[in-house]
Amino acid sequence: MKRIEKIYLYVKEKTEKLSSSELAMGFGVTTTELSEAMDIQRTNASKDLNQLVREGLLEKIDGRPVRYVDKSAVQYQPLKGHVKSYREKELKTKTTAVWSRDESEGGQGSYPLDDIFQQMIGASGSMKTPVEQAKAAILYPPKGLNCLIVGPTGSGKTYFAHAMFQFAQRNNIVQDQKELIVFNCADYAHNPELLMSHLFGYVEGAFTGANTTKEGLIYEADGGLLFLDEVHRLPPEGQEMIFYFMDHGTYSRLGETTKNNHADVRIICATTENPASALLNTFVRRIPIIIQLPHFNNRPAKEKVELVKIMVAMEANRIQRKITLSEDVVKALIGSVTYGNVGQLKSNVQLVTARGFLNHIDQPEMIITMAELTDGIKDGMLQLANNREALAELSQYLEPKMVVSPNESLVTVQSDSYELPYNLYEIIGDKAALLKADGLDQEVINNFITTDINVHLKSFYRNHGFTFDTEKKLAEIMDQQIIDITRKIFSFSKAKLGYDFQSNFIYAMSLHISSFLKRIQIGDQRQHDLNENLRNMVLDYPIEFETAQEIKEMIEEAYQLSIPESETYYIAVLLISLRENKSAGRIGIVVAAHGKSTATSMVEVVEKLLNVDNLKAVDMPLEMKPQEALIEIVQAVKTVDEGSGVILLVDMGSLSTFSDEIIRQTNIDVRTVDMVTTPIVLETARKTTLLDTHLDDLYDSLKNFHGYAGMNTLKNKKELGLPPIKKKMILAICASGEGTAQRMKELIESYLTPQTEQHLSVVPCSILDVKKRLEELYQQYHIIAATGITDPKINVPFIPMETFFSGEAAEVIEHLVYDDELAIHDMSIDEESAKRICVEYMEQSFTFINAQKVLPLLWQFVHTVQTKLNLEESYTFYINMIMHMAGVLERALRQDPLIVEDTLLEEMKQDDFYTEIAKAVLFLNESFKLKIAESEIYYMVHMVHNSQKDIQKNTDDLFD
Repeated sequence: MKRIEKIYLYVKEKTEKLSSSELAMGFGVTTTELSEAMDIQRTNASKDLNQLVREGLLEKIDGRPVRYVDKSAVQYQPLKGHVKSYREKELKTKTTAVWSRDESEGGQGSYPLDDIFQQMIGASGSMKTPVEQAKAAILYPPKGLNCLIVGPTGSGKTYFAHAMFQFAQRNNIVQDQKELIVFNCADYAHNPELLMSHLFGYVEGAFTGANTTKEGLIYEADGGLLFLDEVHRLPPEGQEMIFYFMDHGTYSRLGETTKNNHADVRIICATTENPASALLNTFVRRIPIIIQLPHFNNRPAKEKVELVKIMVAMEANRIQRKITLSEDVVKALIGSVTYGNVGQLKSNVQLVTARGFLNHIDQPEMIITMAELTDGIKDGMLQLANNREALAELSQYLEPKMVVSPNESLVTVQSDSYELPYNLYEIIGDKAALLKADGLDQEVINNFITTDINVHLKSFYRNHGFTFDTEKKLAEIMDQQIIDITRKIFSFSKAKLGYDFQSNFIYAMSLHISSFLKRIQIGDQRQHDLNENLRNMVLDYPIEFETAQEIKEMIEEAYQLSIPESETYYIAVLLISLRENKSAGRIGIVVAAHGKSTATSMVEVVEKLLNVDNLKAVDMPLEMKPQEALIEIVQAVKTVDEGSGVILLVDMGSLSTFSDEIIRQTNIDVRTVDMVTTPIVLETARKTTLLDTHLDDLYDSLKNFHGYAGMNTLKNKKELGLPPIKKKMILAICASGEGTAQRMKELIESYLTPQTEQHLSVVPCSILDVKKRLEELYQQYHIIAATGITDPKINVPFIPMETFFSGEAAEVIEHLVYDDELAIHDMSIDEESAKRICVEYMEQSFTFINAQKVLPLLWQFVHTVQTKLNLEESYTFYINMIMHMAGVLERALRQDPLIVEDTLLEEMKQDDFYTEIAKAVLFLNESFKLKIAESEIYYMVHMVHNSQKDIQKNTDDLFD
């Protein structure tokens, strides 16, 4: 199991059951705790933790220090307090609903409970074929068929899978106590080992940290259905695991060698892609039923109207109020659906009803008109107007008003993936009650909560491809004139008060102004006098109050109307609330480079070009000692830190080792990027000026930054006849080119920084193929070194494998990249060091074997070979051979041995070493209860030959 997988399992185990109160008290895993617990470098721990955050597996909680928790621990917690809710009765219905057509529409008032599909919109129309296929898949004797649901994003694949599961339960195909097991393949798209452990489980000792046997999702789904969402994200190995289970119904848990476990599971898959191109043919052939869901735009007008009605009914149920939509609102909602299908329609309905709820929070009925739609949704009318045929068809099914009451004839269905995991209206209502209890006016409350509506929906739908970008689409919410006057207020306030504001100033202030202008224009007055506590609070901020008075005058002049004096206090409160939190400012930048003025020159250029002041240069003359440089860099980091962390840009990789010490001394989050150039400094400074730039996001973007030059520069070089610059390369040698060499490639690449990996590649190769591949490799790369089980003698430095398991690895790679003279010296290795290197290699490289358990047997195997063949004792030979044999065991467990031509196998049996090695292999077969293939012995024989003092002769023989 890889390091990042172990880290995820550690954090998950420690945090997945944390309560909200424990989270608030500061529980969670810190980088330092993880580093010490797992005995890994802090920089590696930080890197993997942030990668897991980006993959959506962990949640990052800001603070000092930063904490990480499992995603499942961070969820919406219902309000716990004594404040009376905005309504007395609890919502009775909290499940998603499917609209049941009533008798007035000429349909049945109810349907048999065993046929939930009949209540689905379009069951006799666009969904008729999918419904019939789904029924066939569930009812086919003896226990149904596997199926694949295909449809565009938002078309309802998850919802349809839940409906299939409930249909199976109602028809006694699946027991009532069973649940649909859902697995999103995208979470493990590039990790077949972790995928296998989640799906099939693992046994005790399967990997380091597997202290107990754990069953997988297949076991949980036994006797029921397993839903594999985004199945196209499964790698080929993952698809093979699944279709083997489809064929045989048996499986092995991680760490088991035989498939003795049986489960009776029907699999439902879902994908947005074309199965023919996104899935293996062998996988698709095992799925007899492929269900195609229609695009929203291809559904009949009647179904579109019914879909709007069902979604409004869901919202009416949540708030227990009647909702009325005008005909134009329904048209706009239908026309607003572009790329997101039913899922996008659902998000738009939620946005519209949430805004309407806020404006009618104290009223028993919600009436939504075009005035309450955002401009983006209003544009849906234009979309329909461009399609007269569709508009005419739609008009046949529309009434002047669509009225939906709560608790109408509804049938519950489990939630789909576009269902909010909380009641947004409860959040809005309860927060309004709290703010009102604090004495805030309803209009002020509305301004702040409107922001919450967008934040909640934006946060949830971001993962589904839907966005509500409040910065870019301000004009969808209010008049452009208000935005313009707010920008003037922003500039005036910043100059008057002398401090910065939060990034949402324009948005929050615009909402506030829009709200009270609307109230004044319709002649409405505030319902109560100015709260005395609010007045007293504002009096503690005289400068802000004076600024608010001048802002009031600016608005009065712009709109030629009189604004009550009380509004001055509310504007002042807003100014105070929007003051920038200095603990979360810009990301700081420190440029450290060797030379008397190298760093200063780069910083001066960037400061002049961008007019920024969050940079600090540290020049390091060649005679400066590292400790002196560290002191200066630490001081520079403290100077530029504004609470959001610091990017350290350095010119040589050795400086990147300062990161841990800087973090330890300053408690400031630092990320290091080496190979610094002026364009990199310029790009870093530019991005730190953007709103909402986070340290890890900036660090990731700099990894892939290749400068500002375009293709024209490259063309000019070719026109000049200059030779192409070849990428440097390290050649990794092993017997097959697939086992140890591939692992060495991964190991070396783990030491590469974002910049050095642009200039260096590692290519694995079999010792048998070196000669025929050498010319091709020379044409493609500049080979600077070789490593692996043997020196191929190609006139480049050979670096023993054990070097990369020592503390010298980073230094060696840096020398190679910078063309420094590289002195490779023999490492002094004792038995303890050799065993440590082997264990570390196996733990990082393999999934199925337990390094601690297999090492003694592999050590005995190598000792036997060395003794029987009278080989010179060498721990380097032990290391090379055990690394190779670990791969042999892993392949034997996978039943995927290396392949060799029969003629070569026959020649091998004539070799002097063959008999003794084959006898030693029998010892492994008996010890591990395995069958190691003859082809694997072929490579062992050649490895032993190449280990001899006479390596030059043996290598030449192989090449000849």
